[in-house]
Amino acid sequence: MKLYLSSAAAAVVLMSGLGVAMAQDVIVVQPEQKTIVREYIKKEPLASVNLLGVELKLGSPVPDTVQLREVPNVKYRVAVINDQTVLVDPETHQIVEVLN
Repeated sequence: MKLYLSSAAAAVVLMSGLGVAMAQDVIVVQPEQKTIVREYIKKEPLASVNLLGVELKLGSPVPDTVQLREVPNVKYRVAVINDQTVLVDPETHQIVEVLN
């Protein structure tokens, strides 16, 4: 019985550590940044790139062939893919926000 409790306790500790590690990977784009991007897109429209089979969700990779545009005062780059505006981390090329 003691062995079972020890194993269960170890599993809880490991899982809570994984939760903390996963939480650190969450990227939060501030509302001000989203507003800046939306205003930029209104002034400087981007052509949409049509990509078949690309799922536009957080963490999805954006192919290197997609040109990312820099927006002043915003850490992330912007692109319009399949008629949706996305913010992309320039280092990882992963989507950090899908703007509606």
